[in-house]
Amino acid sequence: MKFLKKASIIFDRIIDLSAILAGILLIFVTLSVCAEVFLRYFLGRPTVWVVEIAGYTLLYITFLVVAWVQRKEGHVKMDLVFNQLNPIVQSVVNVITSLICTAACFILTWYGAKTTLYLFQTGYPTPTPLRIPKFIIIVIIFVGSLLLFIQFLRTTYVALRAIKHDPGKLNMRL
Repeated sequence: MKFLKKASIIFDRIIDLSAILAGILLIFVTLSVCAEVFLRYFLGRPTVWVVEIAGYTLLYITFLVVAWVQRKEGHVKMDLVFNQLNPIVQSVVNVITSLICTAACFILTWYGAKTTLYLFQTGYPTPTPLRIPKFIIIVIIFVGSLLLFIQFLRTTYVALRAIKHDPGKLNMRL
């Protein structure tokens, strides 16, 4: 049990660091786009890399922050009907939806890993001016999906524990 608690703390730190990195990337993309606008329209000297890197950065931001948002229960929920259910049914619905999301994240992680490995082995570059190896762009789908998969495992565990110990427990946070 000590191992799981320590692993949980380490995982929380990883998620926190990925969210911080996403924040740093957001600041970077904001500043670089502002610089691009200034360079293009005021100095007539546009850059080649800003638009391409901004697109890749937005992909990275999304996948770096998704597990953190899940841990904070920040994803959009349709709870109009859910709140009308009794606490036991709510707990069962939480378990079912957590299992479905865990399975979906596992599939995304699996195919993300396969695609990243394939692109790494083939050395396929992006068909853009920067010609970045495509696996560098796609690897974040694998990493972010893996973090989200693990977080959904944790969410499922908490939901199952809520059914066993406290069916009325609505706070799914770890």
